[in-house]
Amino acid sequence: MANEHLHHIYNTIVNEVDVGIHVINAKGETVIYNSKMMDIESLSKEDVLHKHFLDVFTFEEGETSTLLDVLREKRPRKNVKQTYFNHRGKEITTVNHTFPIFYEDQLIGAIEIAKDVTNLERLIRKNIKQKGNTTFTFDSIIGKSPSIREVIEHTKRATRTPSSVLIIGETGTGKELFAQSIHNGSERSSAPFISQNCAAIPDTLIESILFGTKKGAFTGALERPGLFEEASGGTLFLDEINSLSPMLQAKLLRAIQEKVIRRVGDTIDRKVDVRILSTINEDPIEAIANGRLRKDLYYRLSVVSIFIPPLRERKEDIPLLASHFIEKYNHLFQMNVDKLHPEVMQLFTEYDWPGNVRELEHVIEGAMNLVIDDTTINLAHLPVHFRNKSIPKEATSSVHSSIDVNEELTTRYQLKDYLHEAETYFIKKALARHKYHVTNTAKELGLSRQALQYRMKRLHIRAK
Repeated sequence: MANEHLHHIYNTIVNEVDVGIHVINAKGETVIYNSKMMDIESLSKEDVLHKHFLDVFTFEEGETSTLLDVLREKRPRKNVKQTYFNHRGKEITTVNHTFPIFYEDQLIGAIEIAKDVTNLERLIRKNIKQKGNTTFTFDSIIGKSPSIREVIEHTKRATRTPSSVLIIGETGTGKELFAQSIHNGSERSSAPFISQNCAAIPDTLIESILFGTKKGAFTGALERPGLFEEASGGTLFLDEINSLSPMLQAKLLRAIQEKVIRRVGDTIDRKVDVRILSTINEDPIEAIANGRLRKDLYYRLSVVSIFIPPLRERKEDIPLLASHFIEKYNHLFQMNVDKLHPEVMQLFTEYDWPGNVRELEHVIEGAMNLVIDDTTINLAHLPVHFRNKSIPKEATSSVHSSIDVNEELTTRYQLKDYLHEAETYFIKKALARHKYHVTNTAKELGLSRQALQYRMKRLHIRAK
């Protein structure tokens, strides 16, 4: 094929893809600038090509260009949100994958692949300004680790529609924080946000709480609307949805599908306009298999599924979280603590935090109750129960290479840690036997393809 034909094919591909592509050379000058990037940044090729990046774009104080950062650091950056301005002052927000370009071990430039989220960011900011009866927004979510930033960006997209969202995460990971952020970033932000923990109320009461009652339906029953009616026009947040009985799950499914509810003891259907956000603190596939969650309700609730990583999988966020909680309790307790002792920080990073962010907050609150005339949290300030269980985790690399389920276990390893390592090893071995063919591996393991994919995502096992 002639070189001019290949050149034409490359140009066509670059300009037809639905992502922005911006390439700079080693001097920081633009050499490739595709049509989608022109749309995102409201510029023409003539405005950008063969000009230094900083001659065209500006950043707020303290912010830098991901393209120039990658050029300087010579390593890729993925899923980075960036807000900047073109030379006409237009604000642009993108989520970028940025990579250095090498030729025969010599750095010759960098490429940025960008998705436009400018309008989404503007909509979220607009809705947050007129938010209703909730506290948390996306700015309340603490963390800069790739795993949590990816979840935040994914969650922001759910603010644009009224679709149901299922938030999956362990206890203490901050599921309600994400739910409130979705509500506050949506067009429903000025309407009610009603929250109900389904595990906190017995079955005999939860039905009347959700759907309301007709006067005389049972002894002492009054004419009273339920949470669906109170949240009409807004958002209903149902925490621990898997704790509802099968009968109530069926009634909930009808309400979501048909957008009508019937009060307990009534014969009249009432229309409701409610967005449903719900949470589950276990593997939803296991919940379905064990009869704790109806499959049809799961599909209705999980139009959008959000997986919140546990704290042990984003330990690089612990310093930020710790500083945030120290500042919070300094204000509440009128104290002046400013840091953790290095030994405390080491202990925090070695600990696996089964209670996640909530446990970290409680440990810091407990420690600050014991600080008297000090500005540093030391080991002696940590709650006794935490110090007793926070044994530094032993290296577990040998578990990956050889696990004997019959070996005698000592109390140095928590059962949860051992099962996590064993499950990871077991699934990786099965995938390797089938050359990472997910369907065949799932069949061997006695799982559905969806169940195996969920476990792979939870355990951070990538298909090769």
